[in-house]
Amino acid sequence: MQATIITIGDEILIGQIVDTNSAWMASELNKIGVNVYEVISISDDREHILSAFAKAKQESDIVLVTGGLGPTKDDITKKTICEFFDDQLVLDQEVLDHVIMLFEKFVKAPMVDMNKDQALVPSKAQVISNQYGTAPGLWIESEGTIFVSMPGVPFEMKALMSDGVIPKILNIGELPFIHHRTILTAGQGESTIATRLEQWENDLPSHIKLAYLPSLGTVRLRLSSRGMDKDLILETVDDQIQKLYGIIEDVIVGESNDESIVHAVVQLLKENNKTVATAESCTGGKIASLITEIPGASKVFMGSTVTYATQSKVDMLGVDPAIIEKYSVVSEQVAHEMAYKARLKFKSDYAVATTGNAGPTQGDSDAPVGTVFIGIATPEKTYALQFMMGNHRDRVVQKTINKSLELLQKELIAQ
Repeated sequence: MQATIITIGDEILIGQIVDTNSAWMASELNKIGVNVYEVISISDDREHILSAFAKAKQESDIVLVTGGLGPTKDDITKKTICEFFDDQLVLDQEVLDHVIMLFEKFVKAPMVDMNKDQALVPSKAQVISNQYGTAPGLWIESEGTIFVSMPGVPFEMKALMSDGVIPKILNIGELPFIHHRTILTAGQGESTIATRLEQWENDLPSHIKLAYLPSLGTVRLRLSSRGMDKDLILETVDDQIQKLYGIIEDVIVGESNDESIVHAVVQLLKENNKTVATAESCTGGKIASLITEIPGASKVFMGSTVTYATQSKVDMLGVDPAIIEKYSVVSEQVAHEMAYKARLKFKSDYAVATTGNAGPTQGDSDAPVGTVFIGIATPEKTYALQFMMGNHRDRVVQKTINKSLELLQKELIAQ
């Protein structure tokens, strides 16, 4: 079964809101074996909607639409649905009773006719009850294609999908099994990894697809397969994952689509019963922030100092001002001292320190924009390394965060 997802709303096209509905729906459809063929966002325009509907009907078995079901004049989805299916709006008493109940219970104000119009639905539609809002879901079958219209409010849409739409799709018939495995790597770029995997990739079974998903400092490798034989797919993909580990295990951080390098670091700290602290300058506390977002991080994270100003490195960490004077605040020696002092200050097993010039202008150092030093302190040693992270401030910071976590992870694995 093939699906098209259409999100309607000028607010999406002008960047006022981010369309999170499509990603969530695509993920849920994938889980039940529905292949998403296309995702599009369109304006609150009659002609645009009709054109998108016509195209989707030709290409997909099921079309999921969100947005434009509100009570105001700019919400034209229901009227356009009626035009597309040569239908008319009729009053649904159950929906009206539900709308009245919501107003009496939560709004406590007289309901105007505009709100009553929420109970008007296309006569050819099956109504899917919306327990959390006034706009119901609509299910229409026409010439072998299913159209589902839902409100654009994310939590309302998700409830309608989970409780109404997905069960109805599953009742249509047997769907193929779709399986994904995602491996997170760090430390090597996409092209380098692709070169290492070239022969393995060439030998992949035809039903397995490999996708490279690069971001700053990391590359995700996603293996995907679909078919009716679930056991065979699971066995084959697992076999290929084992071969993948045998080739690039040195750069693999973890597994699962939601896994990140910081997740992997926190997990390693927990497994080894170790702790970490950070002393951050150019990263401004972002490494500490990422670590503390992980549930259970309080067991392994001892604390952090954000020593952004030069003097704060002296006052808060005890870095010798003579070292700063001699080598510059952006230097291997200062990063070394920051990591060493942070480990002592917080009594942690490990410490990470960052100092650099993220730009765009020159700071307290003569170091070129993009110059970063990362310090690592372990129970056995302390060292600092220099990196050139480019000349875009945000990218310099993000690359520094990822490289710091990568270095820490390697030390934890080596223990």
